[in-house]
Amino acid sequence: MPRPLIGITTSDYKSRIAWWFDWFAVWRHGGHPLRLSPSRPHPDELDGLIIGGGDDIEAHLYGGEVQFDVRVDPQRDELELQLLERFIPTGCPVLGICRGAQLLNVHLGGTLDPDIYTTHEGLKRRRTVLPRKTVDIVGASRLQRILKVSWCRINSLHHQAVDKTGRGIEIVARDRDGLVQGIESREHDFLIGVQWHPEWLIFNRPQQRLIRALVKAADRHAERRTSNATQDGHRVGGRQVR
Repeated sequence: MPRPLIGITTSDYKSRIAWWFDWFAVWRHGGHPLRLSPSRPHPDELDGLIIGGGDDIEAHLYGGEVQFDVRVDPQRDELELQLLERFIPTGCPVLGICRGAQLLNVHLGGTLDPDIYTTHEGLKRRRTVLPRKTVDIVGASRLQRILKVSWCRINSLHHQAVDKTGRGIEIVARDRDGLVQGIESREHDFLIGVQWHPEWLIFNRPQQRLIRALVKAADRHAERRTSNATQDGHRVGGRQVR
């Protein structure tokens, strides 16, 4: 069987090392990773979608105040919002990673905390790809069922975070400082956002279960699309499947 096609959004200037981790995370669990960025054409169909990490999201998209000392990527914002508009209604499974989790929330009408170190006095600064932060996960959430743990250690590379949640979004993980670290949709089969980077934690079993779950969901989505296309072809040809 062909591998399900998983689009992974990036900036045009993402480093090769960072992209290699994205690519490997999907490939090792049976997916076919495809890099999507503003300068690259994207396909009409995807079996799964990862909105990856990267620069800050433009403040006007969630009604925030403009920050002049941060890097933004308006072309990428536009691409990712278009992809979500296109693929969420089809039932395509979506995983948001770091910036991607924030963008999922913004796409659904939520807001962001533009700088956690400004809004949370005394917050310890952490910026590391190593699992140095502890996250508690809501029991019986989809994220908890996938990771199969009630808490886990994660890395931290962000200074923004989800604030008010968007339509149908539930908070399903927080760190020990109370910051939102995981969200999921009540209205979709697989629409999950995590504030950390599971692709960097290649030896961490719970984090690899998350990537594997996305690929499996993408595989099921691909099968449904193939089945629907076959049935539509039969109807167009004047034959009815019995």
